[in-house]
Amino acid sequence: MADPILFHPITVRNLEIRNRLWVAPMCQYTAVDGVVGDWHLQHLGGLARGGAGLVTMEATGVVPEGRISPNCPGIWNEDQLTPLRHIVEVVHSHGAKIGIQLAHAGRKGSTYPSLPELPSGSVPVEEGGWETVAPSAIPFGDYATPRALETSELPALVSAFAAGADRAVSVGFDLVEIHAAHGYLLHEFLSPLSNKRTDEYGGDLAGRSRLLLEIVRAIRANHPGLPISVRISATEWVEGGFTVEESTELSALLDEAGADFVSVSSAANVPNAPIPVGPSYQVGLAAAVRRGPLPVGAVGLITTSTQAEGILATGQADVILLARPLLTNPHLPITWAHELRAPAAASLVPPQYARARF
Repeated sequence: MADPILFHPITVRNLEIRNRLWVAPMCQYTAVDGVVGDWHLQHLGGLARGGAGLVTMEATGVVPEGRISPNCPGIWNEDQLTPLRHIVEVVHSHGAKIGIQLAHAGRKGSTYPSLPELPSGSVPVEEGGWETVAPSAIPFGDYATPRALETSELPALVSAFAAGADRAVSVGFDLVEIHAAHGYLLHEFLSPLSNKRTDEYGGDLAGRSRLLLEIVRAIRANHPGLPISVRISATEWVEGGFTVEESTELSALLDEAGADFVSVSSAANVPNAPIPVGPSYQVGLAAAVRRGPLPVGAVGLITTSTQAEGILATGQADVILLARPLLTNPHLPITWAHELRAPAAASLVPPQYARARF
């Protein structure tokens, strides 16, 4: 392949990213009081060394109760910033850009880390858990029942996301991603299955998307040049949930609010939804949302270089996001660049690894 699109640079707002193979956020469950350590430095630095264009750090709580588990990272105070700054510097040293996913877990917070040999479900308060919050007092499966947020509490949430973005920019992150997918708080607001509010933050799509759009506008107002991505679950795979059609409408609303990019995933707001998992099973969702005004990233069982290149070549997405395949091989971008004979292949190999057989 003479010049694969996968290894063309792409510009998001004013940020040029060296290729279109990006690292999706992946929870690591190894932070202490929201502070990351050596594991995150090696994990994220290694993925940057492997040739990805953009590395996105996992869901990072903008408030303590916004974490998925007590072991998830945070960005609500200054003590959490020094190790983040070092990670940013290391990722940049390998030629990649770095983003951070700003998040609030909502009713799916205060859970045990999703690691082998640990229990599942909600962590009791006496074991370090906390009361969860949501748009409505509807639990996720057998998790603890959340408290419905008062309308008066929502401006503080907007401010917390904006403050998280301020801190991220202060340590050098190139992009922020707002997590509005996978059944966490902002997805809970978007979904009519979990949002039964009767105030201005419920009802039709305009109401259910209001909180997300307020967050985008607040970050954009503070940072005119900062690339802003939003991750969404474009369908919940069940009747009555958030739909692909609404996702495409949401893309237009996000564009108007100042967002630059949509990362298209699906599901995780309904336990045991009948998800048709298979190769590229979410790519059609990305293609649908791409009919809106914003560029999109596709994710989900994309496991070969030709599969990834085909998705871009047929106009179904602008970027490929990888997660678990990169845990198996952090140097997969370099491998794929050589498989596709990309002109950039040699330049992605660190000089210290020149003897490697990619």
